[in-house]
Amino acid sequence: MSQYFEIHPENPQMRLIKQAVDIIHGGGVIVYPTDSSYALGCHIGDKNAATRLRRIRQIDDRHNLTLVCRDLSEIATYAKISNTDYRLLKSLTPGPYTFILPATSEVPRRLMHPKRRHIGIRVMDHPVVNALLEELGQPLMSCTLVMPGEELPVTDAEDIRGQLEKQVDLIIDGGHCGIEPTTVIRLTDGVPDVRRHGKGKDHGL
Repeated sequence: MSQYFEIHPENPQMRLIKQAVDIIHGGGVIVYPTDSSYALGCHIGDKNAATRLRRIRQIDDRHNLTLVCRDLSEIATYAKISNTDYRLLKSLTPGPYTFILPATSEVPRRLMHPKRRHIGIRVMDHPVVNALLEELGQPLMSCTLVMPGEELPVTDAEDIRGQLEKQVDLIIDGGHCGIEPTTVIRLTDGVPDVRRHGKGKDHGL
């Protein structure tokens, strides 16, 4: 049975943030609010947690998971960024964008597409996420919480509780955070390629 924390979306209670990070370090899978929708998250180094996350979403190893980073300097540890790409990322982060970038050797192979060494990267604009990452001290492995067979993310934490309380270790209720997914931009071939139009504006890319 999962734990359920009501965390203020603008002024997160650090006591609950610390407990949430303890759960992540202990191998837990969490549901948390973002600047676009609710998402699933777990520790970057935990293989079993990643397997559970994929099982909940019913996605295979060809589906890129995303690393949610604190800032651009942290991104550079996990992804190869050209000067041109850096300028684009700097102009669009933090915000509701997912960037597909070539991965560095710091990224576990199980997080990437088996034939392409690419990784999804996000820097979010959400106080709860910022507090979690600061306490965690490293990126959070993540994917949008879209239930199997559905097209849109689940947006109500109580609904999530009804569906997933036996499959996840923690649900963070941060209020309504929308159902529009991120804009996905691939930056692997030298030219920005918008793969999905979402909440983030594509600025004519």
